[in-house]
Amino acid sequence: MSAPTSPADLYRHSLRLLLDKDIPAWVALWAEGSLMEFPFAPAGWPRRLEGKEAIAAYMRHYPDHIDLHDFPDLRIHQTTDPGTIVVEMRGVGRLVESDAPFDMTYIAVVTVRDGHITSYRDYWNPLAVQEPSADFTGSSR
Repeated sequence: MSAPTSPADLYRHSLRLLLDKDIPAWVALWAEGSLMEFPFAPAGWPRRLEGKEAIAAYMRHYPDHIDLHDFPDLRIHQTTDPGTIVVEMRGVGRLVESDAPFDMTYIAVVTVRDGHITSYRDYWNPLAVQEPSADFTGSSR
């Protein structure tokens, strides 16, 4: 695939990589000094990941815990900053350990510079982790 030309194209490509469970290629889309934030993360969950290595470590075992099947209802909004998009979507699949359904809503503010993600504020639904079978990371938190 040729390099995505816009933040929206890069983001769509990133979703395809997640569905393909290609976490190394997904991490390669990030800039070295990038920042991933989870402003609504409940206590015990990470709120801020600084740098590509921290993001890679956080995502490394993601496919072992969540088997993503689709991102329905994807809507990408342009902003006045051509490098920043706002994304609305759902991620659906199953939790690997329990085989329970996974259905999460997200709003993300994503900034791309020089063809790499530099900032990603992920406003995922914190209520979903209150479900008894919702240990997405396999950790004891």
